Amino acid sequence: MQRYVIYYRVSTKRQGESGLGLEAQKRDVQLYLDNYSGVPFEVVGEFTDIQSGKYADRPELTKALSLAERSGAELLVAKLDRISRKVSFISALLENPRVKLRVGAMPHADKFQLHIYAALAEQERDFISLRTKQALAVAKSRGVKLGGLRDATMKRNEGAKKTADAAAQRVASIIKPMRVNGSTLQQIAEALNAAKVQTPRGRQWTPMAVSNALKRLTEVECATA
Repeated sequence: MQRYVIYYRVSTKRQGESGLGLEAQKRDVQLYLDNYSGVPFEVVGEFTDIQSGKYADRPELTKALSLAERSGAELLVAKLDRISRKVSFISALLENPRVKLRVGAMPHADKFQLHIYAALAEQERDFISLRTKQALAVAKSRGVKLGGLRDATMKRNEGAKKTADAAAQRVASIIKPMRVNGSTLQQIAEALNAAKVQTPRGRQWTPMAVSNALKRLTEVECATA
């Protein structure tokens, strides 16, 4: 029987409480188990950290690795960056003979491929960071007031927030009762799409869009309480 220790990670407490990100990870892990895992299989443990991937000493990750080593189960994650965003950490883990890492979104990837993917992802993040810093430096050298850019962006964001809040109110009578009665974000999205209700941008609903709408409704209720 194939055995798994499943590990999830979200970066912020808000994501952990809302299910944003976490539900998508659980979906991808289940897709892997249903379509790529050997049958039968057993999940011997599930662990979730609410912490940035740049930190290696995450308590739930430590527990997950310990259980995987003791039980001989594979460590299963939805995406490679849920384990770490540092190629050095991924490399060390892949070299650990007592842990076998499995990535749901890359079901056929071997150790070499996972290492290459981690290295490329780290290079891309470094490049994006450098590009952003240089763009800001060029704008500053041309006399652009960066604070003014931020003010304009804040005004646009405020307008977008009001539009999104109003849209959330329009579907509140559908999504709130469904959530209270135990419907998943995916089920709520499917119900809205079946009723031909569109998002503020005229698109179909996704679990993330439903989560955002529920979050907005909660924020409005707290502000008016």
